[in-house]
Amino acid sequence: MAYVNRPPNDAVSERTVTNTPVVDYHDRIRWGPIISGIVIAIATQLILSALFAAIGATSIAGSGAPRTNAADVAGNVGIWSAIGLLISLLIGGWVTARGCGPMNRSTALLNGAILWATTLALSSWLVTSGVTGAFGLAASAASNAAGVISNQVQGINPQNLPNISAEQARDIANATARSLWWFVFGSLLGLIASLIGAVVGARSPRKTYVESNLR
Repeated sequence: MAYVNRPPNDAVSERTVTNTPVVDYHDRIRWGPIISGIVIAIATQLILSALFAAIGATSIAGSGAPRTNAADVAGNVGIWSAIGLLISLLIGGWVTARGCGPMNRSTALLNGAILWATTLALSSWLVTSGVTGAFGLAASAASNAAGVISNQVQGINPQNLPNISAEQARDIANATARSLWWFVFGSLLGLIASLIGAVVGARSPRKTYVESNLR
């Protein structure tokens, strides 16, 4: 083994790692990645909804008592559609965060919340337009509740009041309250899923390697 003497004036190069602080954008709301996340979320929800509906229809077709099992299958499809909605919002939040540059966690949460709010508004518009396949599960509950309330308010007049029994009024109130509570609960779960996806997808601060010469 041969050893080479290093000249006394030869510099030793050492690599040091410095963390560059994350600089927030002047506009912390990044609509480009948000729109991309919405498109991905809607596409994911459409695929999952079609998958769960196909599984449910297949199980009914292969059942010996299709009319008896239809209600149970429909309930299971509704539950899995809700799970698919959360998965799609989680993926949409992740795509939104990854589409942005390096950002702080607060900025990622902000963009994730805007993704959720925009998706909720868009889903409500889709429900009113008759398109219920994308995000119609939670929004349709609120739409149905609003329709029940509107119909009952418009139908109340002195002539119709005696025709509504106390039991019917309780049933209407229970159905309305149940729909609204499901809407609130599903919306909050969607917000949590979107925020988790945004935090997971947020990029870490860049690391800069600096060469320093030591003598």
